[in-house]
Amino acid sequence: MSRASRRSRAATAPAAPPGPVAGSYEISTGTAELVPDAYAPGSWVLHVNGVPSSHVDPEHPERLDFEYMRWIAAVVDAHVGAHLDADRLRILHLGGGACSLARYLAHTRPTARQVVVELDARLAELVREWFDLPRAPLLRIRVGEARAVTESLSPATRDVVVRDVFAGAVTPEPLTTVGFARHVERVLAPGGLYVLNCGDTRDLAGARAELAALSEVFEHVAAVADPAMLKGRRYGNIVLAASSAPLPPAGSPGAAALARELLGGAVPAQYKDAAWARSFTAGAAPRRDG
Repeated sequence: MSRASRRSRAATAPAAPPGPVAGSYEISTGTAELVPDAYAPGSWVLHVNGVPSSHVDPEHPERLDFEYMRWIAAVVDAHVGAHLDADRLRILHLGGGACSLARYLAHTRPTARQVVVELDARLAELVREWFDLPRAPLLRIRVGEARAVTESLSPATRDVVVRDVFAGAVTPEPLTTVGFARHVERVLAPGGLYVLNCGDTRDLAGARAELAALSEVFEHVAAVADPAMLKGRRYGNIVLAASSAPLPPAGSPGAAALARELLGGAVPAQYKDAAWARSFTAGAAPRRDG
């Protein structure tokens, strides 16, 4: 091969992806900071406006370092196995961050079609540059506000909806109401699953209001959290689930299998069924639009 040919091929060869680079980055909604994980070489933690948002291990997409994401994955996996066609999943993620959960599901459900809704356009660009995400149509990142995008979708076009949206440390209230739950229920196909991350304080008022809203719209609800959180001993995350299809009742084989899965990891969690949810939300008023 001549020198000219080699130069021509070098000039037309695609540039290597830049990959993650530690530092602070200006994004559309403020600042993102990408920090190497000191305890897991090769992994990264994304902070958005000072709040830890995502953990990514580029070589191991099946690894979910944030416990609540592991709990969400366990609930999704159990529901898919019981009620949905694992080869034809359509998954909507409300809240993107570094797409940790979407990467996990792309790895474990390689035929799934996923859309990640991310409010911050620049953050979405950076995440694509940093990490090796599947390309459309398997994984699309759609820039937009979570509620507006959900309202724009056609009925029965998603099998799983995951909500993990925070402004700082709080989920925007329009995403916690009965009205929004109705929009999600409309978008879900029969037997579909809505699973959401609820950050709450020790009084658990937010989780009670959200479960009350879900119970008004969906026939079946459940919750997952660690015991200290459920006893109101600290601030943390409660994962809530809702569906038109049955979620495992306490004492059933499905609940037992899910409980075993949730016992693994650094922070073991408990699965709570609809009967517990009814007791937990007794007297709680759901949030409503307007």
